Amino acid sequence: MTDKNDDLIAEMGELRGRVTGVTGVVVSAVDGLLLAADPGGGIDGVDGECLSALAAAALGLAHRGGAATGRNGLRWSTARYGDGYLVMFPVGDMGVLTLLGSGDLDLAGLDGVCERAVARIDRLLTAPRTPAAQG
Repeated sequence: MTDKNDDLIAEMGELRGRVTGVTGVVVSAVDGLLLAADPGGGIDGVDGECLSALAAAALGLAHRGGAATGRNGLRWSTARYGDGYLVMFPVGDMGVLTLLGSGDLDLAGLDGVCERAVARIDRLLTAPRTPAAQG
């Protein structure tokens, strides 16, 4: 595992720990490729690769919906279910941050915490690879 991957997983774990109700976190590329899943999160029984692909597609639809209705600067998109949430955040031009949440997910607390987390994850995704990490 590379240092970048370690940093990414640490960031996801910190995010899960800072917002009430976050049960799982994955980061994917905008094309839906799974980049990392928080091993401490509750994605057991969930196919991380499938979740990544679906989240990227859903976020793409949210972007298109905003463009079609004159809305710009998508910050996040959410789906609420009977027993929880699926929340997707664009990460720069390269990634998608996806959160699974229980029914008591603190949506109000997500905004500021996730804005900072998205910025840090974006820096991790766009940082040049070091020679040690390339091998």
